[in-house]
Amino acid sequence: MPPIARRNLLKAAAVTGAAVPFSWQLATNGPQAAADSPAEKLAAEPVDITWLEDGGLGAAAGSTFGVPWPKGTHPGDRTFTLTTADGEAVPLQTWATAHWPDGSLKWTAHAAGEGLTGSAYKLITGTPAAPAKKVTVAESGGRITVDTGVIRAVIGKGGEQLVRSVTRGSTEIARDGRLVLLRQGDLDDGDHGSAAWERFDGEISGAKVEQRGPVRAVVRIDGKHRKGRRAWLPFSVRLYFYAGAESFRMVHTITYDGDQNKDFIRGLGVRFSVPMRDEAYDRHIRIAGEGKGFLTEAVKGITGLRRDPGAKIRTAQVKGEKLPDPATWDQRVTSRLHLIPTWGDYTLSQLSADGFTLRKRTKPGHGWIAAGGGGRASGFGYVGGVSGGLSFGLRDFWEKFPAQLDIRGAAGDTAEVTLWLWSPEAQPMDLRFYHDGMGQDTFPEQLEGLEITYEDYEPDFGTPYGIARTSELTFWANAATPDADTLVRQAAAVRTPPQLAAGPADIARAKVFGGLFAPVDRSTTAKAKIEDRLDFLFDYHKGQVEQRRWYGFWDYGDIMHTYDGDRHQWRYDVGGYAWDNSELSPDLWLWLAYLRSGRSDIFRFAESMTRHTGEVDAYHLGTWAGLGTRHGVQHFADSAKQQRISTALYRRYYYFLTADERIGDIMHALVDSDETFLVLDPLRKVREDPDYEPDPHALSIGFGTDWSGLAGAWLTEWERRGPKAKKAEARLRSTMETIAAQPNGFVQGSGLYDLDTGKYAIEDEPKVSVSHLSAVFGLVEVCAEVIDLIDMPKFTEAWLDYCRYFNATKAEQKARYGTDFGSLILVQGHSRLDAYAAVRLGDDKLAARAWQKFTEYHEGDGYPDATTSWKTVELEGPQVLEPGVEAAWVSTNATAQYGLAAIQNLALVGDKLPD
Repeated sequence: MPPIARRNLLKAAAVTGAAVPFSWQLATNGPQAAADSPAEKLAAEPVDITWLEDGGLGAAAGSTFGVPWPKGTHPGDRTFTLTTADGEAVPLQTWATAHWPDGSLKWTAHAAGEGLTGSAYKLITGTPAAPAKKVTVAESGGRITVDTGVIRAVIGKGGEQLVRSVTRGSTEIARDGRLVLLRQGDLDDGDHGSAAWERFDGEISGAKVEQRGPVRAVVRIDGKHRKGRRAWLPFSVRLYFYAGAESFRMVHTITYDGDQNKDFIRGLGVRFSVPMRDEAYDRHIRIAGEGKGFLTEAVKGITGLRRDPGAKIRTAQVKGEKLPDPATWDQRVTSRLHLIPTWGDYTLSQLSADGFTLRKRTKPGHGWIAAGGGGRASGFGYVGGVSGGLSFGLRDFWEKFPAQLDIRGAAGDTAEVTLWLWSPEAQPMDLRFYHDGMGQDTFPEQLEGLEITYEDYEPDFGTPYGIARTSELTFWANAATPDADTLVRQAAAVRTPPQLAAGPADIARAKVFGGLFAPVDRSTTAKAKIEDRLDFLFDYHKGQVEQRRWYGFWDYGDIMHTYDGDRHQWRYDVGGYAWDNSELSPDLWLWLAYLRSGRSDIFRFAESMTRHTGEVDAYHLGTWAGLGTRHGVQHFADSAKQQRISTALYRRYYYFLTADERIGDIMHALVDSDETFLVLDPLRKVREDPDYEPDPHALSIGFGTDWSGLAGAWLTEWERRGPKAKKAEARLRSTMETIAAQPNGFVQGSGLYDLDTGKYAIEDEPKVSVSHLSAVFGLVEVCAEVIDLIDMPKFTEAWLDYCRYFNATKAEQKARYGTDFGSLILVQGHSRLDAYAAVRLGDDKLAARAWQKFTEYHEGDGYPDATTSWKTVELEGPQVLEPGVEAAWVSTNATAQYGLAAIQNLALVGDKLPD
């Protein structure tokens, strides 16, 4: 057998646990390998790294990617190198993002830039290659200077200029990079009113270097938007630089802290000034439309004139090349150059997901003329000339409409470029609550409302105060006007930032995330059928995003909760049936689906959901910081603010796969979220004691949705070795110990938690309190992880008892606990608990029960074999607004739980699946 085939077999064996002949191990690893430890053998295995999408790096600066490692494989100080298929080393920068409890590396992040010219690479141990042009960082006084070896950016530590200048060689390409906010104090309603707006400018409160190279540097800038005495709308901006790059990336986050009734955002943008040095006929405008489409123009055009300057002259201008001296042109043109208008202003507006318009004018005070339009613009442009210019782009331009690109003053000495994250030509951002409460003033009335619309209303709880949104932008400092191919590559890199990734086999063999997934396997008819159904469900939900137009600045990344078969429409306007807000863990389903398949479309879908649910569906400022909002018509509408939505368990995957610092911030901020139980009692509407006051030494915190969210934050902070790692580890261990010590363990349901000690009080009497929701917001996943990390037999026993008895018969439950668990649903989703217990206990009967509960019919529960069609129905008018398809039997709850059960059952007891 060839060495490569043997190596692949070993990787597969590491995932599945299959035996491999000793002779093959010897032949693969060499004579000495036979004496090596298992960890050393794993350490010697290269990890295959490829591009997530075809096309490679393109015009982007570099890529940062994460790789997991089996426990004990690499010490914390291990170094790595990245090589091409030909064995050539690519400059690499490595840092640890997580450690196993024994101190070995669990996750590493790697940044690469120069030399990424191939389609496949290998990550191996060794000394990394140094970049030919290192990225360097220097701090002096009130500024930070980052030099990639090609461009140099001066970043402010105070004032309004985030990026004071961007130069390439001795040429200044851009300056005065700043943030712009337009606010209205009221709204016009139809043709009534005359709302005025005011401008706020971003003001820096602090800047710091988070990473210094040599391949990658990161600078973080924080502040608020200010006008006069008022400062509001906090921002956090990160700038990313790669060695040898002519570009830099910006990750821009705002957190809403206004009054929803009077702080209406009219426009939100990032603005740069671009010096214009060249003659007007050597200045160029490039604005991307849809696909590879571009508007290709000069500020002073010399094509299409009545008199012809010459074919070579015309061709050169269209290509963006420097024109020869006008004295060499046809003089009938040269003598009249001053009579040709200059077009200094351009605007591309994307006010919906389906249409953009492009217009231009000569200068302010003159009328606009239409320059084109189309469907979905790329959000990319260029302004400059033959001596250099700025390319700029905003990711998810049409998906997160309304967006806009402005170029102003290109005919003068300085052009002004604004990338509007919220277009000032759109209606102002209106975050007001959508109804007036309809008499739901008391808790009993609110519970009645929950009974009819499934939305939990409470006055003043439907507030956007504290929600956030992140946008990604990229800028290139070009030495000259880029040619058409370069512009196409730059625009493509804005739309889909090139991402390196390890493959499913290498990720699975590391046994991270509790080992609850394995690579896609279609080796039997039964397995192939489940895989087909998993594909069906993902493709359907992805298609519904497009068909139903689930786009927009605040909406993109979420999906709807429940379908209305009568209207052939998702219940977008019916209380708690509307936006899903991570209900029953679709985030987990998507990330596990990606990890096992390596599919780029699943990765991008999960990425957009992670960005959305981690920010829009959760609070980052104010009283409820650290909590998320249950599903509703608006993402912040429902009055149930809970850990189960804000949980770090939904963000961990994206963080470890990309090392994204913004997601890291979000997870770190949750470490102290146990304190939120002091400010908001989740049981306030059903308590019998009207005088209840939360006691910091006796907070009622459930072992299911509450503890799983807290445990996820503590686990992540501990393994990341964050600033509060010691506290996080202590809280994780102490809660595990005191849950395990309860008379009925997890079946006890909840306990009284002491904020000071981080422990639950041990109950004197056993009780049975089991909910179908307890385990479906990450409890299964976090328990699998912590059991692997922490040797605590009593905790393991308590969790396995819960797993064994949830789907047991009532008689079995009563025999074990003295009473049964009542009428439970989500049986199909809980089949993965049977599978987990089957593996841990070596119990084939539990494995058989897992597949039985996964496939059989349970009323109102999941997608059983016998009653699920696994088909869509064609729709057309007048039944629906736009033609499409429906699967009225699909709900997001059922999809998420079916997906998680299928993936985990296949990984755990796939060998026990009846064919």
